[in-house]
Amino acid sequence: MLLKCVLITTLLCLAWEAEARRGRNRPRTKSKVQIGLPITGKYRDPESDQYYNNNDGAKILLASHFDLEYVLGHKIAFLCTAKGTPRPHITWFKDGNEIFAHHYLHIHEWFIGDDRVKSKIEIDPATQMDAGVYECTADNMYSIDRRSFKTDFSIAFD
Repeated sequence: MLLKCVLITTLLCLAWEAEARRGRNRPRTKSKVQIGLPITGKYRDPESDQYYNNNDGAKILLASHFDLEYVLGHKIAFLCTAKGTPRPHITWFKDGNEIFAHHYLHIHEWFIGDDRVKSKIEIDPATQMDAGVYECTADNMYSIDRRSFKTDFSIAFD
């Protein structure tokens, strides 16, 4: 009986080792398809496809799309231009929270024609607390578009 248990255990170990070896020899491939997104670039249901790809939907045409390293005490500015019919509304966020104008953060907005809007935030003077992820969101009744960019500070020595 003991010999039978040892034999079964040995066979199981050999089978497991062979299986593990097969797995290591198999080439590893990385999927180029992002989970949750359709391969075609279109949305799975027609309502979503129509909503997000509507010709009148809000589209951001120009945005501060870079990572910015700013100098403490200097001015920093971010820009966002959007188009849509009706004209989109631009909202600014920092680290996921909507931001509003206050004594050292100014939000400017210009209407361009019937279907465009340009928005700019200026922070002067910039402090350590201004580092983070900023996001510009444009929305109208047909769609929402957003761009985000990261900022961090540096210290200038004179």
